[in-house]
Amino acid sequence: MHFVDLIIFIVYMIVMLGVGFFFLKKNKNADDYYVGGRKMSSFHVGLSVVATDVGGGFSIGLGGLGFVMGIAGSWMLFTGLIGAWLTAVILIPKVSKLAGDLKLFTFPQIFGHFYNGKVALIAGIISAIGYIGFTSSQILAGAKLASASFVGLDMKTALIIMGAIAVIYTVMGGLKAVIYTDTIQWIILMGGLIFIGIPLCYYAIGGMEALRNSVHPEFFSIGNVTWQQLVNWGVTIIPIWFVGMTLYQRIYSTKGKKEAQRAWFIAGIFEWPFMAFMGVILGLFSRVAVDNGMFASMGFETIAGLDAEMGLPLLLRTVLPVGLMGLMMSAYFSAIMSTADSCLMAASGNVLTDIMDRIKPIKRSDKSTLKLSQILTFIIGAMALLLALKMENVLELMLYSYAFMVSGLFIPLLGAFFGKRKNTVAAIGSMVVGGITTLALTELNVHLPLGLDPNIFGISASLVVFMLLTYMFPKYSTYTKL
Repeated sequence: MHFVDLIIFIVYMIVMLGVGFFFLKKNKNADDYYVGGRKMSSFHVGLSVVATDVGGGFSIGLGGLGFVMGIAGSWMLFTGLIGAWLTAVILIPKVSKLAGDLKLFTFPQIFGHFYNGKVALIAGIISAIGYIGFTSSQILAGAKLASASFVGLDMKTALIIMGAIAVIYTVMGGLKAVIYTDTIQWIILMGGLIFIGIPLCYYAIGGMEALRNSVHPEFFSIGNVTWQQLVNWGVTIIPIWFVGMTLYQRIYSTKGKKEAQRAWFIAGIFEWPFMAFMGVILGLFSRVAVDNGMFASMGFETIAGLDAEMGLPLLLRTVLPVGLMGLMMSAYFSAIMSTADSCLMAASGNVLTDIMDRIKPIKRSDKSTLKLSQILTFIIGAMALLLALKMENVLELMLYSYAFMVSGLFIPLLGAFFGKRKNTVAAIGSMVVGGITTLALTELNVHLPLGLDPNIFGISASLVVFMLLTYMFPKYSTYTKL
């Protein structure tokens, strides 16, 4: 990276950290820190939702999908559109009313309301573990981008640098800082890809002629995807919109139901088609670039041996001129940080509110609560960094984290909001069985029927257990309503 790009990058990071520091000084209590004072606008929240959900991790992951399967990889984020709009119509009206009545801060508190404290505790543990994994995927995405952008920077060093930046940034800020920086970062990233990244990369690889000569026609087909892939993506990603702690924090942060719904509609349309097609198209361009020998000087003369998720960062490094390279890399890094900081805040909130305070409630002042939250965020960030050092694939780590949360939490949530009886034994049993089933099938590398994802079987097991235990232990049922 040219020193001009490096200066732009450093200045950009300082500005983003400055925004976080500005709002840090304005945070007075947990309401400010975790839910932005409950007065955020639809536009800012909507862009923050898509920045958090897609962020840098899915951006790099989408590039990898475009590299290996072409534009059909965009279907993965179509599930994000469905999830966002389903949530807006089905879930937000119920959650907004409950949050307003009870002044909620976290997602598992909903389980505490409908079931009991033990259910909320287990939900908090599952959510915290899932978000630690998700944070790791963002740090890994940043490290891949950094190692491809900065000559001589190895992956391990890049991981440590990205982890330190993400953790420090998060410890400093609250949800207001996260949402406002998300807005800035997402506008710059989208504008950069539309007006700079895609046009320059298209020209550099030789245009449509080069595309047709280098890749198989199926890479241009939206149907180049199996039904199993669609089902696996759908079952893994759509339910996360119902159980994602970062998303609940943003619902709580809005002024009311209509503002939250509007934000979710904005987020869905930005996920698909906008970000979905931009990501896979750039990944497809990077595949052509390899065939054209554009990465030969970096040791990648052919596709063999090249990590598909490294294609997009290498392409941007090769094509973008001085100045624009620094701006685009800054936008990608900040998009990654926007997801990492949200996930760290979610995990921190889970540990403090849903685990520590459930096990041993302690009355604290607003100041001590903020300080403890920052300490927990630092510790959790260090754990996420250690996990990132053990993993290699961004998209795989993200989907594993999604699956773990979804398989344990999705069915009990549906039971809480839509079931007639709220059975605590059934909720706990379905959480444990669902999560363990998915993890066991994944870790044991079991050959599953039709190539379906372990998460499908985890959710199915969770549903069966929930229904059985509800009818086997009726005395543990209550009839709490909104």
